[in-house]
Amino acid sequence: MKLDSKIPQGPMAEKWSNYKANQKLVNPANKRKLDIIVVGTGLAGASAAASFGEMGFNVKNFTIQDSPRRAHSIAAQGGINAAKNYPNDGDSIHRLFYDTVKGGDYRAREANVHRLAEVSNDIIDQCVAQGVPFAREYGGLLDNRSFGGAQVSRTFYAKGQTGQQLLIGAYQALMRQVNAGTVDLYTRTEIVDIVMVDGKARGVIARDLVTGEFQRHFGHAVVLATGGYGNAFFLSTNAMGSNGSAAIKAYQKGAAFANPCFAQIHPTCIPVHGEFQSKLTLMSESLRNDGRIWVPKKKEDAEAIRAGKLKPTQIAEENRDYYLERRYPAFGNLVPRDVASRAAKERCDAGFGVGATGLAVYLDFKSAIERLGEDAIRARYGNLFQMYEKIVDDNPYETPMMIYPAIHYTMGGIWVDYELQTTVPGLFAAGEANFSDHGANRLGASALMQGLADGYFVLPYTIQNYLADDISTPRMTGDEKEFVDAENEAKAKFEKLLAIKGNRSVDSIHKELGLVMWDFVGMARKKEGLEQAIEKIAAIKKEFYSNVRIPGSGEGMNVELEKASRLADFIEIGDLMARDALHREESCGGHFREEYQTEEGEAQRQDDKFTYAGCWEYQGEDKAPVMHKEELTFEVVKVAQRNYK
Repeated sequence: MKLDSKIPQGPMAEKWSNYKANQKLVNPANKRKLDIIVVGTGLAGASAAASFGEMGFNVKNFTIQDSPRRAHSIAAQGGINAAKNYPNDGDSIHRLFYDTVKGGDYRAREANVHRLAEVSNDIIDQCVAQGVPFAREYGGLLDNRSFGGAQVSRTFYAKGQTGQQLLIGAYQALMRQVNAGTVDLYTRTEIVDIVMVDGKARGVIARDLVTGEFQRHFGHAVVLATGGYGNAFFLSTNAMGSNGSAAIKAYQKGAAFANPCFAQIHPTCIPVHGEFQSKLTLMSESLRNDGRIWVPKKKEDAEAIRAGKLKPTQIAEENRDYYLERRYPAFGNLVPRDVASRAAKERCDAGFGVGATGLAVYLDFKSAIERLGEDAIRARYGNLFQMYEKIVDDNPYETPMMIYPAIHYTMGGIWVDYELQTTVPGLFAAGEANFSDHGANRLGASALMQGLADGYFVLPYTIQNYLADDISTPRMTGDEKEFVDAENEAKAKFEKLLAIKGNRSVDSIHKELGLVMWDFVGMARKKEGLEQAIEKIAAIKKEFYSNVRIPGSGEGMNVELEKASRLADFIEIGDLMARDALHREESCGGHFREEYQTEEGEAQRQDDKFTYAGCWEYQGEDKAPVMHKEELTFEVVKVAQRNYK
């Protein structure tokens, strides 16, 4: 396997301009001859499909949802970053670039991150033109707020519904192209395999989730924009339908899987409240603008709270430990997510946690309400406070919220080069599905930025560079041997699952996998635990293929069959994550190895050994994958120990 990042020549600030000035183009008449498949209708998928359609390509767009608007991008709350510097507080493209590289603990490719910062401002202009109702200041200018890992306010937002509003903008752009006939939209359709012809991705095998029928679709290029794989942990902030199956299908067809162990733990989530819970709920990072995080200073107070004998409002100010403000005075409550999450875990492990389980800390708005008034807080976060009260049955205007870290986002993903092309020619990956921009930790409000950057402003250029050599390639009918064989292989996998007829439900096995992932491949990892995880995941895989029970048949709608197919892929992902975490003998960003930490409990990198992306190559069923390295070089940013103090 060859890893060629294809980074353009020239100074960092000119690389993207140089690329665009020298890339190959496809003229309008030839665009009509070319078909592009886009899998996913979230921010990356919808914006890419809409852009390709507007440019004149023929597009097929697939989603497992009944509407593109149900893609999980809709759940994003807090905002989207851009280097507009509207508050005039010192922001710039370079500072956004630097903060993102530093926030990722120096494990991202500089050139990709700089391009992301460059196009960030264009995203805001595009979305405003679409009518996205960003919050505005009294004078009518777009408002900004702060997010973790930055000392400037660069986050544009629409109350606590930013993802929803941005997705509606991308959705209306997409549906305009559907109406114009340039995009064919396939809802309730899942991609179950990628078709390879002469070493190139030339189509997909899809399964209609309503009828159970299999379909063959040709494309001159295939774009995967299918999100992350956090649901390998069973409990996460992801929608229950979010899955890593398309990424695993790409991996099994030769696409390298990069840095799978880099998973983000979000510090502000509603704590687990029972063993029958099916997902976790995110509380936006934007709440850390005005909320202060604390635990009791005295262990006996924490014990009394856990026993229900004391309320948080009864703890005097001098007996509260605002531990982030104490440990990180320069950034306070707005440290990056991995730092805030580990700090919460440290306090809870030390016995200062609150709530019935002791696995929670407080997020308190008392000071902000006294300073700004309840109406101002309600205007900023009203829908988030309402959501919290509905779930927890507590009024956060009067009582501090309880929060605890949870799996949220995956920085790892399909390896892509500067053009967002995988190691499989003709197969591209965008948004959270790829690994390219966030290193070992993503800064808050950067996922929406990356998704829209890839779809609106990167792929429309880079995919042309690939397709320019394909203008004479005729369309395939889908009756070719490669398509028939791929369909038969996919059918056989589903038939194999249905034939097991064991005794355990899909969810029971998924929960077992999730517990192994959280306990051994979660917030804190160590060598012995990761070795155990690999053994336990192998045992879970054996149990799954011998004892899972899937009611019904493959004809018509069968949700349990869908879940089983995805769980089979999550088991593969879990194994990859554990292997990657075991090999990476350092702590960086969201990957925290207990053996590698400073005296103060901070992540300790091993830059002389691990300044690379670990890219895993599939070797076949039940064979250990092989790792390749993409060495990371830093031309602009000086690599240093992260310091948020």
